[in-house]
Amino acid sequence: MFTTTVSPRFYETDAFGHVNNTVVAGWFETAREPIFRIFSPDMDIRQMSLILARIEVDFVAQIYYGKDVLLKTWIGKLGNSSFVVAHEAWQNDVCVARGQAVQVAFDFATQKSQPIPDGIRAELEKYLVP
Repeated sequence: MFTTTVSPRFYETDAFGHVNNTVVAGWFETAREPIFRIFSPDMDIRQMSLILARIEVDFVAQIYYGKDVLLKTWIGKLGNSSFVVAHEAWQNDVCVARGQAVQVAFDFATQKSQPIPDGIRAELEKYLVP
């Protein structure tokens, strides 16, 4: 499992005084960076054969400015050419959001999905928590 801590910024709050729901998807993308580095260790996006096919976020509790949020990230499912990245966001020891993203190994030359390379699959399997 990967963990990342984010500090909610003032501008991420809304008129109700809590972090706006649109922010969480961005935090979850930030938390996927270690997975992106499995595909491209130096984060060269021209070498990253990966696309995002789907995201979903469930908002469990309100998130507030002024308290750090711990993001937990792991692989929830591993298929032939795609995999599911699972996320949870925790603030004050309370799960405030959970979600998942479907990532697809992609060949940009053919514009089609491709099998996840064996070396990358082996690395992703280390973080698989079904």
